[in-house]
Amino acid sequence: MEPGPRERVDKVLARLVPDVSRAEVRRWIDAGRVLVGGAPCRPSDMVGPGSELEVTPLAPPPSAAEPDAGVLLDVLYEDEALLVVNKPAGLVVHPARGHWTGTLVNGLLARPGFGAELQDGPDDRDVPRPGIVHRIDKDTSGVLVVAKTAASREALKSQLAAHTVERVYLALTLGVPTLKHIRTAYGRDRRSRLRFTSRLEEGKLAVTHVQVRERLAGGRAALVACRLETGRTHQIRVHLSEQAKTPLLADALYGKRPNDPELADVSARLGRQALHAAVLGFVHPSSGERLRFELEPPADFSRALAELRALG
Repeated sequence: MEPGPRERVDKVLARLVPDVSRAEVRRWIDAGRVLVGGAPCRPSDMVGPGSELEVTPLAPPPSAAEPDAGVLLDVLYEDEALLVVNKPAGLVVHPARGHWTGTLVNGLLARPGFGAELQDGPDDRDVPRPGIVHRIDKDTSGVLVVAKTAASREALKSQLAAHTVERVYLALTLGVPTLKHIRTAYGRDRRSRLRFTSRLEEGKLAVTHVQVRERLAGGRAALVACRLETGRTHQIRVHLSEQAKTPLLADALYGKRPNDPELADVSARLGRQALHAAVLGFVHPSSGERLRFELEPPADFSRALAELRALG
C-alpha cells in the first residue's frame, strides 16, 4: 500500500477498492479473506506504510428479496448507471420485518440490471437493499435515486456522505416554525426502538435548513421547505417536532392529534405524515453531468394544502 498515516484496515481497503462498500469489506474480513502480513485481521486493526494486504473477495451475498413485477414503478429517468423514481406514499423502500414483499426493492429486482451483484451487505437491521443508496420513509412520497451498478452505488453514496446531493422536502406543519437552521446530535431514542431523537448530548450530526413558504390556517399551520444537509432516518420529522416544536401534520410517530377540530379533520383525511421529497439533485456518476429532478406533491398532500389555505 502507498505511504501515509496508519488507518483502520477496513477504511483503507474501501478506499483502495472504490467499487466495494466498507460493509462488504468487513464481510470479507469477518470471513478471514483479508490477511495483514499473512495473518487474519479485524476491521479495526491499524495498517500503515509497508503493510502487506492480501485480499480474497467473497462472492456477493444473494438478495433475500424476491422479484415482484406487480410493484409498479413511476420511473422519471433511467440509463445504464441509475434509475430515478417517484415513490408514492405507502410504498416501503426495502424489505424489512413486517414488509418482506411488495416493496420498491421487490419491484426493482423484476427489472433488468438489478441483482445479487448490487447487494451492499445487510444493514443493522439485516435487510437486503440492492442498489439502494438512500431511503424515504414508507409514508413519505417523492423522488428517489437507485444505482444499477456497484460503481454508481459507491459514487452516489460518496456524494451523500460529502453533503453535495441537493435534497429538498415539502412539509405541512402544525404551527409556524421560527427556526431557520437546526443543527443537533442525533441517534436512536433509548425509550423506543421505532423512534429517533435530537435530544442527545452526543451522537451523529444532523443538520436541517428550514424555510417557511406559506403561513396557513391563520398561522395555525405552515407550508415549509426543508433542505437536508445530512440525511438521518426521520431527520426532518424529528427536527420539526423536537426542535421547532411544529410537528408534521398527521405524523403519528412524532406528532399528536391536533386539539383544533378543523386541523384534526384535515389531518385525519390525509392519514399520513405530510412530507414530500420534492427536489433531488446530484452529479451523474458516469457522465459528470449535474442532474436535478423536481416533483410536485401528490394529490393527497395537495388536497390537505388546499384545505389549510381555505381555513385562513
